[in-house]
Amino acid sequence: MEILKCEGVKKVYGAGGSRTVALDGIDLSVSKGEFVAIIGASGSGKSTLLHILGSVDKPTDGKVIIDGTDLSKLNQAQAAIFRRRKVGLVYQFYNLIPTLTVCKNILMPLALDKKKPNQEYFEKIVSSLGIADRLEALPNQLSGGQQQRVAIARSLIYRPALLLADEPTGNLDQKNSKEVMDMLKLSNRNLEQTIILITHDEKVALEAERIVTVEDGRIISDERRR
Repeated sequence: MEILKCEGVKKVYGAGGSRTVALDGIDLSVSKGEFVAIIGASGSGKSTLLHILGSVDKPTDGKVIIDGTDLSKLNQAQAAIFRRRKVGLVYQFYNLIPTLTVCKNILMPLALDKKKPNQEYFEKIVSSLGIADRLEALPNQLSGGQQQRVAIARSLIYRPALLLADEPTGNLDQKNSKEVMDMLKLSNRNLEQTIILITHDEKVALEAERIVTVEDGRIISDERRR
């Protein structure tokens, strides 16, 4: 089942002599349950693509469809709601609210919609990510790896159609980086979560089952590893 489709996605900034083409006709299809790494050097267009997939930005041309929704048809308010409910976002910096406990940070997306969590699913997430015993802790009482696990749990709480991870290990040492990648793979396997990982690190990309390489705003290779 196709969960994401990009058709001829272009993004152009500026005009005339200052015109910059960040994305130049991206065609991409991702099926439900895939773990895809998008790799490229700084300036390759991968971050621009992430922002468009996350409905933070809109393409100049082309179409992005996620879980049957055409993102180009959403206004700003609709895009914010769609992002909260359908797209889980994990960043290099954890973006946790320092005054809230781990539990409240994880449940924040549901709280914004005044929804109660599915307790069984919540317990499955925190147990799978190894943070069930840290729910009453504050973010500053956690290691970097633990904070990233909380960020992953928060991104999963709404059962998103797609989880976008933007350089999620970029702020971590080697040990914690491995732990976070293991957690993402566990989420992909045990929770059947579709994941798109953005990275410049080839070692990190090799953890995914499919590697898409972007250069100068174009996909230059798309390799399925297993």
